[in-house]
Amino acid sequence: MNKKVLKISSLTGYPVEMGRWLWALEDVRRTLLLKLTGINQKILDTNKDGRQSIGSLLYHIAMIEADWLYEEVLCKEWDSQISALFPFEVSTKDGSLTHIQGQSLEEHVDRLQKVREVFLASFRSIDLEGWRKPRILDQYNVTPEWVVYHLIEHESHHRGQIFQMLGQLQKE
Repeated sequence: MNKKVLKISSLTGYPVEMGRWLWALEDVRRTLLLKLTGINQKILDTNKDGRQSIGSLLYHIAMIEADWLYEEVLCKEWDSQISALFPFEVSTKDGSLTHIQGQSLEEHVDRLQKVREVFLASFRSIDLEGWRKPRILDQYNVTPEWVVYHLIEHESHHRGQIFQMLGQLQKE
């Protein structure tokens, strides 16, 4: 019998402590993408019972990750290639997520992967001191370490919503 080994690893190329948090960030994404494999466009675009569509949540996850990277960690303007991945505002005037429709799963996955590539590449230049060094912003002070924690929490929350919607929509 092959027994699973459940343990946290560290992404290579980073200080071990940072690498463990980044591994966790990657693990949340891995399980999300695995569950989405093979879903059809109708499931991706459906917003039922006042809930956001899976496509809208995927767009939101990618945009929030990019936003925290550029605004809080790097404290600089967005790279034009990343900015171009987001032709729509993330939310409407009433605060709900913009309904994203007609974009394929491949487009959503590509966006998520491109943002993550830039995110991880940016963290390669941060050492442990920089990992814990607060960025002094108008509304709060924040460390890159906390940003990664927050993004794990954020994506996990939306992953749960997506998994719940998938369960309901795949039964129909």
